[in-house]
Amino acid sequence: MKMKNLAMAVATTFIASGSAYAAQVFSGDGTSLAIGGYVDVGVGEYGSTEVEVHQISPRLNIEGKKEIGNGVTVDAKGEWALDYLDGGDTSFTTRLGYIGATHEQAGRLVVGTQWSPYYDVAGVADKPIAFGNDFLYANQGNLGSARADRMVSYRNTLQVSDDVAFNIGVGWQGQQESTYDTRGQIAISTEFAGFGLGYVYSGGDVTISGKDENAQSHMFAANFGNYGKGLFAALVYGSNEYFYNSLKDTSQYEAIVAFGLDNGLNIIGTYEAVEDDKANDTQFSQTALQFEYTVAPGFVTFAAYQFDLGNDIGAEENDQYTIGARYFF
Repeated sequence: MKMKNLAMAVATTFIASGSAYAAQVFSGDGTSLAIGGYVDVGVGEYGSTEVEVHQISPRLNIEGKKEIGNGVTVDAKGEWALDYLDGGDTSFTTRLGYIGATHEQAGRLVVGTQWSPYYDVAGVADKPIAFGNDFLYANQGNLGSARADRMVSYRNTLQVSDDVAFNIGVGWQGQQESTYDTRGQIAISTEFAGFGLGYVYSGGDVTISGKDENAQSHMFAANFGNYGKGLFAALVYGSNEYFYNSLKDTSQYEAIVAFGLDNGLNIIGTYEAVEDDKANDTQFSQTALQFEYTVAPGFVTFAAYQFDLGNDIGAEENDQYTIGARYFF
């Protein structure tokens, strides 16, 4: 997560939301406009107990940037999830919508629905197309664990040396859905010699059974390498109170090991689990073997099988699998 300047922070935000291959519509006089996103389809038992054609997470986004002087660049983005298999009223639903301002020394400020500083750290293992990090998305909008609703965030990079930098991020959300009170989060990460380390805290009251509790999370992450290029590995551990499904004490685990070959094939193994520490119950645990193959820039095929390792809460075990393709535009 090393960033030598805030311009790279803007680029990182764009890539995280799936617009790495965005088509530039206009560029000139310090202003640019681009349209991006991707569509994907698969066949298998994915989120279902029946073999069917399905989508993973297709999206469409529009983003613009404008240099307004004094070293400040303003950017704006809207992104929508697509449902092109079922259609209807849910054909387009909001994923992102924000305005940001970036200065190389002063940092980056973003207001709106956005990827959170929490995700900057906790999402380090959320890489594969098919089976990624599920627990981050359980209540992401209200808790700001991935895409945060109505957030104000600030990020900056403190350059210690040519090889070492510390990235800091803070986020704030007002009241959400009358149940979630004002929330805040702070994240710090660094990278050196190919290794990355990060920590993030999120806290704020939530009303449970008429009583206010502090829904808080401490998340630690470590990673090595670049996903899709040689060896990549990452570990994520979270210790929470009232943060996952309103359970009093939970622990979250995510691990990934991947190896990207020069021919475009990426071989991936993942593991994820959530434990209810108070009841000593496993909420879910699963592992997956996945393959992603870049046929050409902007076109990736994938095949994945996820093994349900069981739980202690009575939910039915359900292995899942998919084979499909993703097209970036």
